[in-house]
Amino acid sequence: MDYRYLLQEENERVMERYQLSMDRIRAMKEEDMAEPYGGYFRSVGAFVEMMDELVNSLYEGEELSLAQMEERNLRLYGDVLPERYGESYANPGYAAKKLGKELGQLLCFLYTEIRGEIVLAFERRLEEMTAVNETFIEIYNMFQEAFAEGKKAPAHKEIQDALYWYVSDYTDLMVRFRIREGLDPALSFAADIIRESDLSDLRYLYRFGEYVSGGDMELAAFMNSLPQETVNRMADTYTEGFRRGFRVMGRDLSKKKTVVVEYQLGFERMIRRAMENFEAMGLKPILYRAAVQSINRRTAGKRGYYGSSPNRQYEYDHRYDNALYMGSNLKERKLAATRAAYEEFKDLAAVCAGPAVVETFGLPGFSPVNSEAAFSLSPHQQEVSLEMANEIRRITNQYMPGDETSFTIIAFPRPEIGKDFPGIFEDTIALNTLDYEKYQKIQQTMIDALDEADRVHITGRGDNRTDLWVKLHLLKDREKETNFENCVADVNIPLGEVFTSPVLEGTRGLLHVGCVYIEEYQFRDLWLRFEDGRVTDYGCGNFKPQENWEEQGRALVKQVIFRGHDQLPMGEFAIGTNTTAYAMAEKYQIGDKLPILIAEKTGPHFAVGDTCYSFSEDSPMYNPDGKEVIARDNEVSILRKSDPSRAYFSCHTDITVPYSELGDIAAVTAEGTETVLIRQGRFVLEGTEELNQALDGK
Repeated sequence: MDYRYLLQEENERVMERYQLSMDRIRAMKEEDMAEPYGGYFRSVGAFVEMMDELVNSLYEGEELSLAQMEERNLRLYGDVLPERYGESYANPGYAAKKLGKELGQLLCFLYTEIRGEIVLAFERRLEEMTAVNETFIEIYNMFQEAFAEGKKAPAHKEIQDALYWYVSDYTDLMVRFRIREGLDPALSFAADIIRESDLSDLRYLYRFGEYVSGGDMELAAFMNSLPQETVNRMADTYTEGFRRGFRVMGRDLSKKKTVVVEYQLGFERMIRRAMENFEAMGLKPILYRAAVQSINRRTAGKRGYYGSSPNRQYEYDHRYDNALYMGSNLKERKLAATRAAYEEFKDLAAVCAGPAVVETFGLPGFSPVNSEAAFSLSPHQQEVSLEMANEIRRITNQYMPGDETSFTIIAFPRPEIGKDFPGIFEDTIALNTLDYEKYQKIQQTMIDALDEADRVHITGRGDNRTDLWVKLHLLKDREKETNFENCVADVNIPLGEVFTSPVLEGTRGLLHVGCVYIEEYQFRDLWLRFEDGRVTDYGCGNFKPQENWEEQGRALVKQVIFRGHDQLPMGEFAIGTNTTAYAMAEKYQIGDKLPILIAEKTGPHFAVGDTCYSFSEDSPMYNPDGKEVIARDNEVSILRKSDPSRAYFSCHTDITVPYSELGDIAAVTAEGTETVLIRQGRFVLEGTEELNQALDGK
């Protein structure tokens, strides 16, 4: 079905309101408004008119040249590109400078919501466009009324209330659609583009409505240059990993009918083949866009499909836009909308198999600038936001139980990684298809040694100050039980780790890493201190030597790594075994650009937040040798049985110590006997020495 007609009923119902809103906005430019506010409303009004023109041209089935599509894409996103962002009303700093801090914040928020109309126009979601248009008109009228009464501007509280009620009133609409688009394969906007387009004609990239960078174009062109055999190999590895995840976890894939495909634009040739593979498994692909509305956006990271960011600073500036409205009432409103939506779409939720994710890496490191004019969450709002996130996860698990679904994640480089991109891409494909059985055997040797231990001691070398003790669960029957999962290429691709959920009491010490890439942020001199498995202190050196650099570093760690939590437990300890990945990073000097998916395989890593088994702790997990992995809980997650609100954090962030910074890893028995697995960054346990070959360049 033509996607333009899928939402026809909703669009017809709102069409009169939409047209009236556009008539009113077009009339604004003929009216006088005192400065500095007149400049804002003229600029934003012109943008809304451009959105209406976009709706009409898309619906009429326009045919534009590649150059015309590129020009339009630049017009749509040009206002937030780095070279123009300094004078954009989407920039909180500029808006505050021109309009005053308080009103500038609010009007900047409004313009950011309006900018979401770009993708709404492409998907012809007129109801949501009408909602934000009417809010824009309401606030414009407030200014006109204030001027008529001889005031310089409306009261800050009036504008804030109008924006609050816009979010609150339309939460049901926006949250409902967000949940539906992640469950309903009939919402096939992106899937249709991938299926039906001539992918050799790069104009297709502009049909998604996302910002299209030079890197996106280069990536798509590169994918077109690959032999079909190579593309098939990439896609087959990805989809087979998803299938294998169900088998490894002992879950029944035959009960499922859909799969969620998440990726970044440019990989459409691979995604088309993957969609065909999934359909052969009996799974209809679902592709939904990364959220643009504040009520649905994530603070860190994106979920869904998306193009390149036009400006990462712009996204950073608006990460806490929900501070405008977040509170207990809004929390309950969103939770009610979430429950209602899942209940409405419960049949779709029941047959969704889970997400299959393609990550990318290679962008230059991003060092954000903290704007005083940007919104920030108060301590109470942080608490409310975290409560809401945890409750949403519980609601989701009610309709999509974690022990009935699975996932897979794979990663590939982007052209921005540099001149060696083709070689890195080729090596990444090889990395993703390493010998499954060989690694399984080597890793089992490590697990056998670790299962004899009471605790594990991890140290750094050189400038790395890591000195950690990780406490392990007591095995009652070592013939049938194990602490560590033998992880090869299924849910996490590439292969190469053994991992466990530590006992918190007795887990202590310092974790330190010189440089690591997490959620598109490059952290430098990152450190966390643990006592009884909980983080007690932390920081990073990202903002040296700026004033208050320590405070700014702590704030960045809290936002990205802790997802707003003040304190988190250690949810995972793992030993990465993929020395091939490490050797690739060394060969091309891209260690600081590897995504955590690959980086976690290149040394020991530690996750803060939930365990790897959150919401599926009661589902038995077995290694290939038949032993049950019993380390699925810790002292926090076990609270799910008595106080579920305290058991989960909706956060699991991995931090890796690379081999180059790693000293020793020793398994220590209750009696104090040590078995060294790694000494000064090299594998020394008998039966694992083969892993050193990649480190030696063999």
